Amino acid sequence: MKVLIPSALRSYTESGWAEANGATLTDVLADLDRRYPGIRFRMIDEQNRIRPHIRFFIGGVQARDLAQALDPNDELLIVQALSGG
Repeated sequence: MKVLIPSALRSYTESGWAEANGATLTDVLADLDRRYPGIRFRMIDEQNRIRPHIRFFIGGVQARDLAQALDPNDELLIVQALSGG
């Protein structure tokens, strides 16, 4: 499946789009981490929860559950909020 990578994470992929495989969001993120070591930790915390500044969208709908089933033809959009002071 095609995965849109936010600009803040492109240092891992060197591209705005990546390919990943998996039946669930967890599987796709694990596959991304195999291809781009360390990227998953930037999105998922030590308690296996989505970090507060990360949003996943599949078919224009926000995915809130890492167990959500995915279709290989889906596009996964990863959106990262930026903040500063």
